[in-house]
Amino acid sequence: MDTNYYQTFITVAEDCLSERGVVPPLRGGMPTKAGLEYELAANHPYRYTSDELLIEAHLRHRELSGSDLAQEGEALRAAFIAKSQPCLRASMLPKKFGWGIHFDEAGKLALYPVESEEYQAFASGERAGVKLIRAMRNKSREL
Repeated sequence: MDTNYYQTFITVAEDCLSERGVVPPLRGGMPTKAGLEYELAANHPYRYTSDELLIEAHLRHRELSGSDLAQEGEALRAAFIAKSQPCLRASMLPKKFGWGIHFDEAGKLALYPVESEEYQAFASGERAGVKLIRAMRNKSREL
């Protein structure tokens, strides 16, 4: 599995309705996958690569911690890595919740809300050497 990007900025999806970066809400009192991705990235900017973030969110979504993680974590990580995974262009963070994702030269990522000056600087191409790609659309275009 390699979903990592380098010197890249993922802009919000073309059909994203959010005008601000929104924290993904809980569902049934529990964080969603997007909520876990947000929590990890927002609390630790430029700590995780895409692969690391996706794996950690997956393990937390499975509600593994402490001794469970020590016992089962490596097997679950290996199983997760063995399968093809969608990259963060498919994440609900840039598709629905209004977050741009910047990846630095080491592939480490940070979130930027669509309304921020930093987001605008990345999205307008003001940051030299940073490739721009758009998040995947939420719905396919109607023919």
